[in-house]
Amino acid sequence: MHDVIIIGAGPAGISAALWCDELGLDTLVLEKNERVGGQLHSIHGPIANYPGVCATNGAEFLDKFSEHVDDADFDLWTGVEIESVDLRAKKIGLRSGEQLQSISIFVATGVRRRQLGIPGEAEFAGRGIIESPTRDRDKFAGHDVCVIGGGDAAAENALLLAEVCPTVTVVHRSKNLKARREFADRLKTEHSITVFSEAVVTQILGNDEVEAVEIRRKDALKPFQMAVRGVAVRIGVEPNTEIIQGQVDMDQLGYVVVTSQQETTVANVFAIGDVSNPVAPTISGATGAGATAVKVIAARLQGRER
Repeated sequence: MHDVIIIGAGPAGISAALWCDELGLDTLVLEKNERVGGQLHSIHGPIANYPGVCATNGAEFLDKFSEHVDDADFDLWTGVEIESVDLRAKKIGLRSGEQLQSISIFVATGVRRRQLGIPGEAEFAGRGIIESPTRDRDKFAGHDVCVIGGGDAAAENALLLAEVCPTVTVVHRSKNLKARREFADRLKTEHSITVFSEAVVTQILGNDEVEAVEIRRKDALKPFQMAVRGVAVRIGVEPNTEIIQGQVDMDQLGYVVVTSQQETTVANVFAIGDVSNPVAPTISGATGAGATAVKVIAARLQGRER
């Protein structure tokens, strides 16, 4: 019987585990991947807005973050596949057959990049689908590319790719870009970037690698094809909540609904980090949420609930 089981070892989960150690709670962290860090592994640009820490990318930030983990006293299991979760009973079943029990469960499962679900998207993963313009810029340098999406991530990706690509075509379904003004204004002035508004990419085409995209514009009678060698899909993210579906309240986008204390609609079950923060999914927000939830459960376990 653990005091706390934390599902997920990204910034929120690790922050919570460190606070659990600080407050003397028996804690187990479960991570499905072989390494901790969550979304930090997808950040290939500088991190300059976390107080007291500057890093050139997510990996460097994680190295600094991990220094605290090495000295902490909590159990961390990586490469773990969770078979079932019963939030009310506080029971977790692993694919290995092991059954775990705790007083409290923290859901820190984060988010994943949303996909279009169009033909060619999955087939060309690693063969023209751009995961990171910073990391993969040399691979796509000198080639025409397409960025799908109209938010900050799409605009930033387009601007980064424009530094090395002859043409960058941005395709988004809305009438106006949703990206912040500083990004949107730069897109308009960058001569190598073309923006197709009120348009969608209907399929990604090619043989061994991406060779073209099919685009349907609202004002066109039929779709047309455009030759590109790379495609970046940046249409937002979605929360990883499948394992707890139907057990706690969620909003229309699937994010877990929590109180100001990070508690879900099930007592002593907390959701921390991006999985419960659709408004401001940040590293600092995730670590703060972890600290808040631990403070609450520690007070309860010590008979000092406020």
